[in-house]
Amino acid sequence: MKFHPISHLSGTVTVPGDKSISHRAVMFGSLAQGNTTITNFLPGADCRSTIQCFRSMGIEIEHSGTNVTVHGQGLHGLRKPETILDVGNSGTTTRLLSGILAGQQFSSVLSGDHSLNSRPMGRIIRPLSEMGASIKSLKGNGCAPLQIDPGTLHGIHYLSPVSSAQVKSAVLLAGLYGDSETKVTEPALSRDHTERMLKSFGADITSIVHSDGSASASIFPCSELYAQDICVPGDISSAAYFIAAGLLVPDSEILIRNVGINPTRAGILDVCRNMGADITFVNKHTDQEPTADLLVRTSKLHGTTIEGALIPSLIDEIPMIAVMAAAAEGITIIKDAQELKVKETDRIATVTEGLQAMGADITPTEDGMIIRGGQSLHGAQINSYLDHRIAMAFSIAGLIAEGTTSIDSSHCVDVSYPTFFETLRSLSQ
Repeated sequence: MKFHPISHLSGTVTVPGDKSISHRAVMFGSLAQGNTTITNFLPGADCRSTIQCFRSMGIEIEHSGTNVTVHGQGLHGLRKPETILDVGNSGTTTRLLSGILAGQQFSSVLSGDHSLNSRPMGRIIRPLSEMGASIKSLKGNGCAPLQIDPGTLHGIHYLSPVSSAQVKSAVLLAGLYGDSETKVTEPALSRDHTERMLKSFGADITSIVHSDGSASASIFPCSELYAQDICVPGDISSAAYFIAAGLLVPDSEILIRNVGINPTRAGILDVCRNMGADITFVNKHTDQEPTADLLVRTSKLHGTTIEGALIPSLIDEIPMIAVMAAAAEGITIIKDAQELKVKETDRIATVTEGLQAMGADITPTEDGMIIRGGQSLHGAQINSYLDHRIAMAFSIAGLIAEGTTSIDSSHCVDVSYPTFFETLRSLSQ
């Protein structure tokens, strides 16, 4: 895809359903008794991988566009798959499903594409093994393919060295099949969709944020989960690109409807506020998850520091925030974000490479980056490395850069937002 600078953006956008919540709705619906209906489901490649994995384990799932019905078979209703479970490019599928499979009475193997099979899984192998799970990396490198055999699970208190919703969720889901309470304590509260949704399905789960900023979630084994109706809010990670576009492109005003603003995910809104952004919340309401419409107008942004407990709430948005920082006045410092190195790409490296190619003043660090904003960006050839968030973030950069910006392998956006380019184009007409 090629991008050129444009004079303004305007219009209304409804972003796809939240990827994290879509994954979990299918998983928990499969483990529940009864039929779970899901509306505004994200039909991207990652979430389709989750559907296919559970179909392979005997769960009937009807899927039409953004509507899904999961015919749950209960906590112990999964069947041994006849083939390897193909997780595609989905780290969420791999890590959360590993926790579920650790409690099953059959053997299974999880494997994905080349990118997925190079991502570290030791962070879930360690705590699940500590619980008594039989889980191993078949290549012995701490990555998928993973073989998971039946094991007897025990409740543990896991002190996670990183704040990661995927690690926390894997352990809590295994805890459903344990013999006593399972607790996860992390340095700061990571996204809490698992805790919220499991509670609505009837799980005995509690969470607390401690005075020092660390957070714990505890779950007790239960006999059954019960089907729910889930309306998936718009994905704030997908909204982030239109938030940035509305702020950066001159004379722009964009209304983004029904966006999830869960505080454990909405750190980008705090950062935008700190950078001087003009964003108004409209039509706020809370159902299973808090949501709002976001009215975004062109703003003069300035640098900020992003660190500590804020990082887990915006980790997926950092590529887009980095582009905003390059266009802002002053210095932006991003730190405590080592997690960026184990995403679809090493996003410290790929963001730095892309922004340097466009003329930005950016210095990578061990745990983030330092961006000296205010430099004029120019078009460049951007390698997405098949990372959907890199492709989308630099597409927005291309709208404010002089000349032509080309995004290689731009089809990778299908993982989370198949209609992204079409939606972006509609705002410029």
